[in-house]
Amino acid sequence: MAVGGATMDERVPRDFETLRTTILERRHSLPKRIAQIAAYALDNPDDIAFGTAASIAASAGVQPSTLIRFAQQFGFDGFTSLQQVFRERLRERNSSYDERLAALRAKAEEGAGHRAIFDGFVAAASTSLSDISRALNDTHFEEAIALLAKAETIYVLAKRRSYPVASYIAYALGKLKIRNQLVESAAGLNAEMIAFATPRDAVIAISFSPYAPATIDETRLIAEQGVPIVAITDSSFSPLAQFAKVWFEVAEADFGGFRSLSATMALAMALTVAVGEKRRDAGRKRKA
Repeated sequence: MAVGGATMDERVPRDFETLRTTILERRHSLPKRIAQIAAYALDNPDDIAFGTAASIAASAGVQPSTLIRFAQQFGFDGFTSLQQVFRERLRERNSSYDERLAALRAKAEEGAGHRAIFDGFVAAASTSLSDISRALNDTHFEEAIALLAKAETIYVLAKRRSYPVASYIAYALGKLKIRNQLVESAAGLNAEMIAFATPRDAVIAISFSPYAPATIDETRLIAEQGVPIVAITDSSFSPLAQFAKVWFEVAEADFGGFRSLSATMALAMALTVAVGEKRRDAGRKRKA
């Protein structure tokens, strides 16, 4: 069947990123139950890939028939067809680092040696920075700065790939003489650290798909204590977004399967330095 010059088959998302983009573009118009399973699917893609219809429906809190309607909503003839997109994503993501490095070497051999690898990462970083520059919401940026600037202590939560960003935020806050706590403990005392947080404090939480379970759990705990949260993540369906007073969506480009942190770091450091400036301005006004 042709629709606007394209067949229905041509309009079906054939890879996970296309499906994800389509879901996000249409999220506000989706029926409630369809939106519920859509959010679950983007947060738990591995479960969608290999779970049964019954187990996925139970975990998402919907009826199995909703999975079929969810698939049909995006042009698939059934849930099994949609599930193949999630399975292909998992196969791609599970490629080993040796395979990724082999892909980079192949690109280098086709181009200008190792310079091609460098150029690839620079291109990915440039794309990420250009995208966030266009997408950054100025109002949200100012709200986040105001929220963090009045905090007694800023807690910083991140694990795995996002951890370097959190570590540098904590370092910069310390240099700016802003009280902060990077939530990490070799002794497993993260929960005890979080327990000290109050509504007079604030949190910067960072996580990207596949979301680090520890970051989500810690963010949930600290949100239950009434502590305001600024989140840096990659989707309105991210588990972090539901806990945040203000959140930022950052889409990082990748090269050879290795994803850049350029845009995330730029946003994180801009927030940190802006918070320092706002606190200094407030201090000058109090002295005047």
